[in-house]
Amino acid sequence: MSKISVAVVGASGYSGEELLRLLFRHNFCEVKVVTSRQYVDRPLGDVFPRFAGAKLRFSAPDVKQISAMCNVAFLALPHGLAAEFAKPLIEAGLKVIDISADFRIKNTVKYKEYYKEEHPAPDLLSKAVYGLPERYRDLIKDADLIACPGCYPTSIILPSAPLLKAGLVSKDGIIASSMSGVSGAGRKVELAYTFPECNESVRAYSPVGHRHLPEIEQELAAAAGIPEICMNFIPHLVPVNRGINSTLIFNPVSGCTLEDIAKVYEEAYANETFVRVLSPGKMPDTKNVTMTNICEIGFTLDKHTGKLIVASAIDNLTKGASGQAIQCMNIRFGLKETESLL
Repeated sequence: MSKISVAVVGASGYSGEELLRLLFRHNFCEVKVVTSRQYVDRPLGDVFPRFAGAKLRFSAPDVKQISAMCNVAFLALPHGLAAEFAKPLIEAGLKVIDISADFRIKNTVKYKEYYKEEHPAPDLLSKAVYGLPERYRDLIKDADLIACPGCYPTSIILPSAPLLKAGLVSKDGIIASSMSGVSGAGRKVELAYTFPECNESVRAYSPVGHRHLPEIEQELAAAAGIPEICMNFIPHLVPVNRGINSTLIFNPVSGCTLEDIAKVYEEAYANETFVRVLSPGKMPDTKNVTMTNICEIGFTLDKHTGKLIVASAIDNLTKGASGQAIQCMNIRFGLKETESLL
């Protein structure tokens, strides 16, 4: 087959860099356009020395140029800005894979509540498919607009959805406590994310009203088959470059056993290359998934409190963003799902 021509719009951030790392080793893709308003006309290797051999230069984002040269556009842009490019690119016939938050949340009222502004393109929400392959693979195959999940949501939805779907845990009282590496904050210079502020430091932030919460609740409610779920989500910043570890606490239904949990996960993920379920009692570790597209899941029952404790680990830049986006592209273009990801 002829190679897929790719644009990475907003290529100068960490997600953009990770996209390029994976795309450059993809056998069926050719990166044609990389955009950045900050680095217009700068060689890619000047900004990311790891790509010193690439002949690409950053350009200003231009819909006409991208439409003329590419088949697919990855949007690695801030929320609100991605929607400005999505609509004209789709109208030009491109497939759009959005790594921002613009099309993840289906409820425009929720979007406004958490993002403090009106949704920038509500007419596109019905076309957007949530880009979590393990749950929406069949829809992704035909999607023109794929809304890639956030990093925290990916780490929470993958271990939670099968349990809720099977009715093994209560829909009430769910708690998610997550820890993320500093790259999750983006490639920017702000005091809170400088080395002296982050090193030797662990802190919770946005324990109420985090922007990923409505996305998580939306997908867990869908898995449970109910209109809404209300839960606690407490994110933490930890002094590592990349990686997310999420610990989830559920109220299991009466009589639920470790064997029941293991069976549900086996049915959900036995054939999923990028989800690795550990044996009961073994907990995941970010060091085992860094620089991979894998989500690792562990679980145990606490007889003392009667709670089910589930944990997951992902790389926030790969399975939590760019790797998952490429996984979606592979599905959409009928390629082997693991291409460039193993």
